[in-house]
Amino acid sequence: MCPTTDKLELTTTQSDILVLQEKGFTLEKLIGEGSYAKVFKATHMVDETRHTVMACKVIDTAQAPRDYLTKFLPRELDILIRINHPHIVHVSNIFQRRAKYFIFLRFAENGDLLDFLSQNGAVPENQSRLWMRQILSGIHYIHTMNVAHRDLKCENVLITSNYNVKITDFGFARNVRQRDRDVLSETYCGSLSYAAPEVLKGVPYLPKLADMWSIGIIMYTMLNKALPFNETSVKKLYEKQVMRKWRFRTSVVNTLSNECKAQVMQLMEPEAKARPTANAIFNGPWIAMDPRLTKMTFLEESLLKQAQDESLRKEKENFEEESEVERLAELRRKGRGKEGLKVLKNTDSNFAKSQQLFDEST
Repeated sequence: MCPTTDKLELTTTQSDILVLQEKGFTLEKLIGEGSYAKVFKATHMVDETRHTVMACKVIDTAQAPRDYLTKFLPRELDILIRINHPHIVHVSNIFQRRAKYFIFLRFAENGDLLDFLSQNGAVPENQSRLWMRQILSGIHYIHTMNVAHRDLKCENVLITSNYNVKITDFGFARNVRQRDRDVLSETYCGSLSYAAPEVLKGVPYLPKLADMWSIGIIMYTMLNKALPFNETSVKKLYEKQVMRKWRFRTSVVNTLSNECKAQVMQLMEPEAKARPTANAIFNGPWIAMDPRLTKMTFLEESLLKQAQDESLRKEKENFEEESEVERLAELRRKGRGKEGLKVLKNTDSNFAKSQQLFDEST
């Protein structure tokens, strides 16, 4: 099938479409768009009898500002090439053609968490525990790799056909360790409603700890079908955050366990260094209320070990000797040609098989 919608033609040329089709990929309808990218539903013809429904993020660098091209996009590509986890949306292929990048990833059949809340209401505690456990597993993995997401929100938690959740959108993600020490971030990232107090304050902050605040907002929103703060003023929002001026909705407060309420309070802690890590919550009393959720799967353990090994290897090799800007710029330059596709990431069939087994078992 050859797409003919106006929006698709504005994003891709006919030659782009033909080159992708040679690889077995067909772009279909537009399903979302951001500042510098559009997301399409796509089909991958695996062979003559099998096809897979996917999403494709198309980034046109010709329309993007310099700051995005030299900093945010190379970071996103670098991270997407490296990460594989059952609760992070799996990116199977990344192609570059001229000034465009085509990122093929798993299609989320049930939309995002915000859509789910709008259509179904607040999520009961038991279901919230399962989804939070899955989110925490993914965040612990990327934090172990010394990567922070920096844009965690309900819209970036996708729900699959069998109602597992997966983290997506690494457009603001970055490496947060350099020369054996944590790197402070000064960039305001993400959405106002999910931003930690230290981010709003405009001071250098530790991105991993800011991620944990955002997870607290997601957990609260999941349980209440409402955000804890309803402020559009940065100053007023910051004041309410640091004064802990929020409460559970009366419709749910008496249905939640004390462990659940305590978990939200710990995450929405104004003092960043007092917030728990993803691993601490994973092994904490609230998740332990369902013993089935306390043990990592074989796949989770294996991938976490890989993340630990990669983190150690990078430190031992003094990976940071080359400046980050130069390294990321080099990633963008690789294989920039006038014709054909440069393959930046290809399908890992072993991981796909493992992920399928994991999905079926949960």
